[in-house]
Amino acid sequence: MKIVLASSNEHKVKEINAISLGEGIEFILPPAGFNPVENGKTFEENSLIKAQEAWKLTKTWTLADDSGLCIDALDGKPGIYSARYAETPLKRIERVLGEMKDIQNRNAHFACCMTLINPEGKVEYSYTGICEGEITQEARGKNGFGYDPIFLVKNTHNTMAELDDDEKNHVSHRFRALRKILDYIKEIK
Repeated sequence: MKIVLASSNEHKVKEINAISLGEGIEFILPPAGFNPVENGKTFEENSLIKAQEAWKLTKTWTLADDSGLCIDALDGKPGIYSARYAETPLKRIERVLGEMKDIQNRNAHFACCMTLINPEGKVEYSYTGICEGEITQEARGKNGFGYDPIFLVKNTHNTMAELDDDEKNHVSHRFRALRKILDYIKEIK
């Protein structure tokens, strides 16, 4: 079974295909012209917007996710603006570390909402996966992307960027959401 992943991020497609290896599902990028306007106010709304946009182009099964870093002491920021919090990944990390400089409560979580749309264009299933942790004092690790170097995974001594791909793919917010989606697809197949 092929499912269009409503994303232009090849890294994300690779990560999701690695997580779903052996499930009989291949995730593929949408065709040219995929350019959703992410103007929702929640991860759920943005996930739906992307899934619907990909469905309009393909009229087949589509899956979209919207994810980001939510920091308790910053009232959930950067949240849905995680990818737009600054111009580059390094500047986004620097901004968060700067805003957290004198803050003791460093609790945070990654959230990932996934929305599955069927070939008729209806929402088939939606789920939000969460990965709890806290913000470190400085960036550590070379793996991953985004905020991974400053996110210490709960119950570990490692940032997300210090985990190898296999370890990350078993604890991440994206894994938790995708696992529920894959389990749902198995039930309806």
